[in-house]
Amino acid sequence: MKLKKVILASHASPGARAAEDAAFKLCADNNASLYHLLVVPDFWKGMMGDDWLNNAVTQIRFGNYVENQLVQETATEIERLAKRAKAKGIAYTDDVRIGKPALCLIDACGKDNFDLCVIGSPRPKGAEGYNSRMDLNILTKSLSVRLLIIPHPDR
Repeated sequence: MKLKKVILASHASPGARAAEDAAFKLCADNNASLYHLLVVPDFWKGMMGDDWLNNAVTQIRFGNYVENQLVQETATEIERLAKRAKAKGIAYTDDVRIGKPALCLIDACGKDNFDLCVIGSPRPKGAEGYNSRMDLNILTKSLSVRLLIIPHPDR
């Protein structure tokens, strides 16, 4: 299979980094371009800490803090992958969205002609970190692009 354009859904978790490695190798081997989709799951939207913050000003400050942290982390990930792509001579494009990861990936795949979609597998039970909640049932039923799921490195 000759690849020209690969979409990678990655958010820097160990499983996503395994998917990154595979996507970069596929792009390098095929002289393909890489489209990086980073989805900020919508459970962060409106995170205010209402259960422990006792006034509106403090809630707004905390919400702004969370938003700024997400922006910084997202920018760091985009920069990290852009540098890696540049070092390998791979054409790189990024897209950051807020929403449900599977729905954002399906939408992104429907708007371009990708040859392959690469994602990491779900975290093993008991692994630390937030689960991005990639709904594989929705994804596999609706995705219009070949899907490659890279095993988690801890399996």
